[in-house]
Amino acid sequence: MAGLRPWEELPIGGAVEPDPALRPRTGGWRTGLRPQVDLDGCVNCLLCWVYCPDSAIRVVDGAFAGFDLDLCKGCEICAAVCPAETIAMVADDG
Repeated sequence: MAGLRPWEELPIGGAVEPDPALRPRTGGWRTGLRPQVDLDGCVNCLLCWVYCPDSAIRVVDGAFAGFDLDLCKGCEICAAVCPAETIAMVADDG
């Protein structure tokens, strides 16, 4: 194709500075279930963190630290992927 330049000749692009974004609070319309964990049985694999679509898994110093119920919608994915079966979905009492 005519007019294409090698990458070395392209102008330097701009940079995007990291800035904290507002976190949506979606827990007010949970499905009626919320996650509950047995921390003694947790193997800290963090699969729940990887699969959570709402970033509701709290991790502190690289270790599972619980759930942010302001973000959790009760989708049950964390319980489904937990290999130690330490996450259970329980009725959300509000």
